[in-house]
Amino acid sequence: MQQHSDQQPTDTGRAVRLDTFGGPGVLDVREIPAPQAGPGQLRVRVAAAGLNPMDWIMTADADTAARFGLSLPAGFGTDYAGVVDQVGDGVTGFAVGDRVFGGALSRAVADFVVVDPAGSTAANEAHHTPDDVDDRTAATLTIAGRTASAALAVIAPGPDDTVLIGGAAGGVGVFAVQLARIAGARVIGTGSATSADFLRDLGAEPVTYGDGLVERVRALAPDGVTAALDLHGTDTVTAARALGVPDDRICAIAAQIDGITSANGANAVPGALEDIARLVATDRLRVPVAATFPIDRIRSAAELQAARHVHGKVVIDL
Repeated sequence: MQQHSDQQPTDTGRAVRLDTFGGPGVLDVREIPAPQAGPGQLRVRVAAAGLNPMDWIMTADADTAARFGLSLPAGFGTDYAGVVDQVGDGVTGFAVGDRVFGGALSRAVADFVVVDPAGSTAANEAHHTPDDVDDRTAATLTIAGRTASAALAVIAPGPDDTVLIGGAAGGVGVFAVQLARIAGARVIGTGSATSADFLRDLGAEPVTYGDGLVERVRALAPDGVTAALDLHGTDTVTAARALGVPDDRICAIAAQIDGITSANGANAVPGALEDIARLVATDRLRVPVAATFPIDRIRSAAELQAARHVHGKVVIDL
């Protein structure tokens, strides 16, 4: 096994741990034995970890956690970016010192993660970080980028489309708006009144959510809406149907609705994440980082993220 020799001793490392499932108040930072890379695995010294709604949703209660295969004591966070410091036997294509990013299901907010570089899901994977992408940005890509890509694949937007995106200012929305625009579509994005300028900067035409949404969208797009993504709940699906969008051009990510295709990051096509990283590296897609926190402020970071009013991504620096 290759191992980095220039680092401080790595017998232990910090990690966020939960001894009980619940809200941000159950998150603690602990010093734990550092995991070691086995055959076919990489160990990554984490530089940054991005937070997502799924992080606190799947650790909120025991039943939900069990559906994701989590048991106590559990970790927290999935998106990471950092540097390879151990390469297990049999691994090819990666070397000690390589910058990488990816997913480590509910264990990313830690000094070290061990992952399978051949993995193809956000639960356990590694990808080379392009030179022109910094670690904070790379740490935001995996869950939200995969989810946005999978959702857009359902509706397949193009230059002739006007797409309504609900929850457009959130973590997945940041990617979905820009990817739809890159595909040539016109985008109308729902959000609060305070998110209007943020959405315009992403390339969307803002519209406030809530009562009267259908009428406000009709006023913006008198020729009609042709496709829709609901990234928050069911309200955008209801509005899209009222606007005449056929069910096969509507996708939801946070609800199961009869007749509507749902999507999540596991549905993303192979190579989707690398494509997104290349778009970031070439300045065709940007990821606004709304706030950064040190690991010892993980509770504050999780509270901010869980409030669902942040514009962009929340990142933990390690």
